[in-house]
Amino acid sequence: MPEGDTVWRTANRLDHALRERVLTTTDFRVPQYAEIDLAGQPVTEAVSRGKHLLIRLPEVTIHSHLKMEGSWHLYKVGSPWRSPAFQARVVLANEHWQAVGFRLGTLDVVPRAGEESLIGHLGPDLLGPDWDPVVAMARVLAAPEVPIGEALLDQRNLAGIGNLYKCEALFLLGVHPTTPVGRVDVVAQVIDKAQRLLVANKQRPEQTTTGSTRRGQTHWVYARAGQACRRCGTKIASETFATIRDLARDSGHTSRADNPSQARVSYWCPTCQPAPTT
Repeated sequence: MPEGDTVWRTANRLDHALRERVLTTTDFRVPQYAEIDLAGQPVTEAVSRGKHLLIRLPEVTIHSHLKMEGSWHLYKVGSPWRSPAFQARVVLANEHWQAVGFRLGTLDVVPRAGEESLIGHLGPDLLGPDWDPVVAMARVLAAPEVPIGEALLDQRNLAGIGNLYKCEALFLLGVHPTTPVGRVDVVAQVIDKAQRLLVANKQRPEQTTTGSTRRGQTHWVYARAGQACRRCGTKIASETFATIRDLARDSGHTSRADNPSQARVSYWCPTCQPAPTT
């Protein structure tokens, strides 16, 4: 699933192409919105909220969530698409640009006043004007028994951290992902590190947490299971923890919260991030 920086960058590109331009064509390729026609209306702005993307018009908001496979593409009008047309869920076009949402995990069209029903559950946005580390930390600390890895992925605590930044921030602070929040004495530092990593990467097409953009050198532990730790040489460990409920909470649908298939693989260094003792 794309991290908050990827969604921020996507929203920024859409905003440049659509803001204050009148839509000439709208094509919603999902049954519940198939008859909606927003042609003739201007786009007010496109913004991100955590991992959610909002395209605002004067009276309605087009909300999307990329989930695991979704993406938004921009094309000059008349240019061929890079993805097959059957994967398109929505097409928004003005005189110059086509914005096409492919394989979107979620697509909604709601009145502007109804945005809160979709994103009101989110905590402070690490890349948003509402970012408040004090509020974010208070939300994380409110459940001291929850593993820190799960708390960071719970978008109700803070919006925008995904599995990559969770793993990398915890490594950099030497915290094992299953350590209960109440036993982590560097919660504030972990949150600050994650936010700094997101900010540093929001303008980059290639994410890096090590400072290197060379292939194979961009991450400390993420997706490096079995490889040597860049600090101590220990083999990086990985495991899927069924208690992690980030995907369910990220969409606001907690009814799926205990589905192990929604869990994420955690990566860590057993030496640099020792497991909590009982």
